[in-house]
Amino acid sequence: MVLLLSACGAAPEKPAEPSQPDTGQARPEQPEPGSLRMPASAFDDLFQQAENALDALDWMRAELVLSELDNSPMVPSTHDLQYRAYLEARGAFERGLLQRASRLLAGLAQQSLAPALDLKVTGLQRHMASLAGDSLTSARLGRKLMNLNTGHEADLKRHLWRELQRTDETRLRAAEQEASDPEWRAWLQLALATRETGSPSARASALQSWLEQYPTHPGASPLPGGLKFLLDAPSGTDRVALLLPLSGRLAPAAKAVKDGYLAAYYAAAQTRPDLYILDTDRYPGAAEAYRQAVALGANLVIGPLSKQAVTEIGLLPERPVPVLALNRIDQDLPPSTSPLVQLSLSPEDEARRIAELAFGEGGRRALIVQPRGSWGDKLQQALVERWQQLGGSIAATAIYGDQTEYSSSIEDALDIPAGRARARAVRDMLAENIEYTPRRRQDLDVVFLLSHSGAEARSVKPLLSFHYAGDLPVWGTSALYSGTPDGRDRDLQGVNLVEIPWLLGSSPDLRVAIAAGDTGSDNFARLNALGADAYRLQTGFRRLASGPDLLLRGHTGLLSLDPGQRLLREPTPATFDRGVLIRR
Repeated sequence: MVLLLSACGAAPEKPAEPSQPDTGQARPEQPEPGSLRMPASAFDDLFQQAENALDALDWMRAELVLSELDNSPMVPSTHDLQYRAYLEARGAFERGLLQRASRLLAGLAQQSLAPALDLKVTGLQRHMASLAGDSLTSARLGRKLMNLNTGHEADLKRHLWRELQRTDETRLRAAEQEASDPEWRAWLQLALATRETGSPSARASALQSWLEQYPTHPGASPLPGGLKFLLDAPSGTDRVALLLPLSGRLAPAAKAVKDGYLAAYYAAAQTRPDLYILDTDRYPGAAEAYRQAVALGANLVIGPLSKQAVTEIGLLPERPVPVLALNRIDQDLPPSTSPLVQLSLSPEDEARRIAELAFGEGGRRALIVQPRGSWGDKLQQALVERWQQLGGSIAATAIYGDQTEYSSSIEDALDIPAGRARARAVRDMLAENIEYTPRRRQDLDVVFLLSHSGAEARSVKPLLSFHYAGDLPVWGTSALYSGTPDGRDRDLQGVNLVEIPWLLGSSPDLRVAIAAGDTGSDNFARLNALGADAYRLQTGFRRLASGPDLLLRGHTGLLSLDPGQRLLREPTPATFDRGVLIRR
């Protein structure tokens, strides 16, 4: 938001302000055509105050500042009216009035705008489309911003590519058929040609063909998402060691990871590296298992699985072979001779994503319903941090322990007992019976349901309707879904959540292979996907060197890399429809 709404347009240079507006004075010098500096205006100071207030998420202050234009002795110019409409659209969006914001922006899009204002309007439209899940529109608008030469092309290219990767293949192909602009059609073709299907060599061949056809395209130099590494010679990874706790307490989870990895390993069309599977439970510690993998000649180590084991290997003073760990730890690791990349099914990633999606749909004041304990606290912390960054606020929180607290915690958070108390006070004051209809607090527009499980959520969700909050949209994490269809999930009708692509129909061949071998368990399907992603990352391990540019469509979500070498996971939006979880 900062990039597209503020940094792209420099603060206007204010002309000397006359003591009284003089419509007959010489007009300030106007920008050259195509300049990204806002045209000078007698109202520059007011507009800048409103922009600053909106940057601080203070839409009330912005509206108050803009209202001063109504009392101005000067008649605003067309440009001034357009700028005000844009600022009002920003304010409406920050308030959650999406229809009003869209209507104002659509009206501006039909007018001839100064280039700097066109940049601001397009940036806000792109931002709104991205948060609303309209990734294809967001990508198209991002491409327009890139072509305006703002000086932020690298960041805009990352945003554009992310939106294309969020878009499903059916929509991409339909858009490619309809595209009349050659440059936009080439972007769509690049996204389709490099999808994570088929072998790396086939993707490399498709990418090379695209480059030969579009050598001067903006996406060609540099290629987005770390795609340039597809064109390199195959890596020297010919021996891989898989470190998993296969005989201890974590054995069922470790077996599920192994099954997912092996399904992808044997489905690969290219030459497969030698594979060593080491049971970390048979070693004094994870460090000893790692040293054994190095002694066997492994070029890459995948695992271990527990946080404690990942920390142990991460703190080794000497780590000659790179590691793809299958969990994420909170602490920063000391530098080493080789990387330790962390891949996990962290629920905190999901909490951040549902905050973005709920905000994009207009939610601004939230009720959080969460279980008592460290798991709920960590999820709540990640969600609130992202929610407040976007501009949302937490109106109330309902924390429950066992089932006896479900109803009372929600009732208290919705302020219903206080309403009853006020009714009793009025009844006592009047000394007669009065009719009273309970009402919940009216300042809520979204509920975040952070339950541990589907069974827990099925008990909590009906209570929202019982306590007069059934009209509020509800968002949750994948913990609400068991991984298999369950008729009892009809009680979660309309609940939105985020889920891994693996459980929403992607990669059916790998799931069939696991089921045919009778080695998998539906209870560990997400860990099957984690193992399959480990193999996918193994085959493209060089792409991790692209750092912040990395973007890879995984079985567990859209994967990117943070500066601490942690793979961040963006799952897919979904909703319950008559007991079945479907993509949104």
